[in-house]
Amino acid sequence: MQHHSVNMAPAKKRNVSSAKTTEQSVKAAKIDLSSKVESILESRKHANDVFDVLEFLQSEKEKDVISAVSSSSKLFCTLLERKDLFIGKLPGEEEALSGEYSAEEKYRIFMRHRYNSCVEVMLELLGHEVHSIKESALCCLMKFAAGEGQHPLEDLDWSEHYSFPRELIQAVVGRLLSKTTDNSLLISRFQEFLEMEDVRYYVMSSIRENVGKVMDKNKGAVAPIYQSNVFTLMSNISMPSQESELTNFMVKQEAKHEDWKAAKLNEHKRVFERMWLGFLKYKLPSSMYKKVLVILHDSILPHMSKPTLMIDFLTAAYEVGGAISLLALNGLFVLIHQHNLDYPDFYKKLYNLLEPSVFHVKYRARFFHLANLFLSSSHLPVYLVAAFAKRLARLALTAPPTALLIVLPFIYNLIRRHPSCRVLIHKPSTEDESMEDPYLMDEEDPAQCCALESSLWEVKTLQRHYHPDVAKAAMLINTPLSEQEDDISEVLEITAYELMERDLKQTQTKSIPLEFETASQLLKGGDVLGQHFCLN
Repeated sequence: MQHHSVNMAPAKKRNVSSAKTTEQSVKAAKIDLSSKVESILESRKHANDVFDVLEFLQSEKEKDVISAVSSSSKLFCTLLERKDLFIGKLPGEEEALSGEYSAEEKYRIFMRHRYNSCVEVMLELLGHEVHSIKESALCCLMKFAAGEGQHPLEDLDWSEHYSFPRELIQAVVGRLLSKTTDNSLLISRFQEFLEMEDVRYYVMSSIRENVGKVMDKNKGAVAPIYQSNVFTLMSNISMPSQESELTNFMVKQEAKHEDWKAAKLNEHKRVFERMWLGFLKYKLPSSMYKKVLVILHDSILPHMSKPTLMIDFLTAAYEVGGAISLLALNGLFVLIHQHNLDYPDFYKKLYNLLEPSVFHVKYRARFFHLANLFLSSSHLPVYLVAAFAKRLARLALTAPPTALLIVLPFIYNLIRRHPSCRVLIHKPSTEDESMEDPYLMDEEDPAQCCALESSLWEVKTLQRHYHPDVAKAAMLINTPLSEQEDDISEVLEITAYELMERDLKQTQTKSIPLEFETASQLLKGGDVLGQHFCLN
């Protein structure tokens, strides 16, 4: 076994990143990597050839790097299987040479150091500018993870019964969550690994730790690229909904598999919840609030142990303004109705979203659809419904016709649901009496705005509106309202162009009555005509 002592030279003599002359590089480029791997696996006297394989990982050429990744994958996965890598706390290379180690152990220590170098280089390649190299490195690292899972490199002490390559997964997650590069393409490639229950469990755990470290170091300031990568990775996680679905594991535990946290649905839910709450407690880029709120209802809340913990995030999102405030209210509404959240300020917040701009924004249809849903309960206090009806009526004075065709039926529906609000229509007053309106438009609290002491005189004013459809809709307030609610869904999406087109078409399609009875015998043949003329 003489060759062991010859070949176990310290790494520094042939460093992976050492500068080589051009001539040597050209020479190295001709080496057939697969035959190198074969010879290393065949005989330990070729152990030092591993440096040539690792050196190729640093090549300038894309093809060379990809074939070196593939060769490294084959080499170290085989060594893991053969248990040819040192297991346990790894001694330094100098120590291994001078210490009391057998040739066998020295070889394993040497190869374990090479494996560690290889993992480091693979992790660096995840930040390579060429996507195909990133992808190869990612797949190689996940093969290493599977290999380490089956053949652990750590000595498991008595308290830790479960082997899983946590550190490797943490390192991969750390690289995917880059602060400077948008990794969405690489993360979508990583999604297939997230279908394995244990990988998903430890990835969620790693995300939570990573976000805490990075955002605290950043003092909570917004980090758009980083937070975007985190969101992309988290939203790629699809959670199981039943314990029986937990069947696909990368690592199968020898003993007590069912007691393993990664095999329990409740533990998945707990980690999932902590991951999302840990991410959402920091300030987000404005565009991200919308992305989170859109998936909140279907992809986040159902998998949380305590969905009501989202209240802080939703309150913060409401403060952002615009469409985001509305989506945040929708999230709160779900929590109130499906998870018994007590949130007394809900309707006050909705009331304060009613501003002139609401008629001119892209999300107008969604706003009125959701407001209709929020105000659909017949158990709401009368002062609250009156406040919404009155505020909408006041805003209607300056709203465009398309918005008025939504607002007027909306007000009528509120009155239909809450007959006590009819007092707003039938306010006894004389026509020529000039009354000051007691309603306080600037009051933020619907309970204090004095809407019930006012009337809907604004709707009367709209009866003189220049657009005939609006005037006609406003006239309905003069007649007893039918019990059947108006379906506002038909007018929610209507545009000014469609309204004009509708008006133009109406004039063309009206049929003009010419005679009460249509002539049936006038042109039916010569005889009849002849008789007609004779009679005359």
